[in-house]
Amino acid sequence: MPTRTATATWEGGLKGGKGSFKGESGAISASYSFGSRFENGSGSNPEELLAAAEAACFSMALAVGLEQAGTPPTKIDTKAACTVEKQAAGFTITTMKLTVRASVPGVDKAAFQKAVQATRVGCPVSKALTGLKLDVEAELV
Repeated sequence: MPTRTATATWEGGLKGGKGSFKGESGAISASYSFGSRFENGSGSNPEELLAAAEAACFSMALAVGLEQAGTPPTKIDTKAACTVEKQAAGFTITTMKLTVRASVPGVDKAAFQKAVQATRVGCPVSKALTGLKLDVEAELV
């Protein structure tokens, strides 16, 4: 299996500094700053990248589970919200909340929720984020 890489550069101090990151494929790259991470400034941030990774992985893993159960999906939309909060020891990523909407012909609600829960614990990115509160709200559309 391949190993994926990314690079990041930070210049300056925390509040006045600036950074940028880039994935090896060149498909992702952005600038980030204190403002884009801890306030509502423009640019990206590590939490956005984690949210994108979790949403992408969860959608793909759920599709695999549903397909293996004999009910392949036609579409899965996953929105991930990654929360960073200031705590006594500094900033901590505390929660990842997923909102999943799926079109799955022939599946009943119980089988769908079983696949969702299996994906919640089996998705590779979810596994990597062990220790983080992971909330999943999923419904068939």
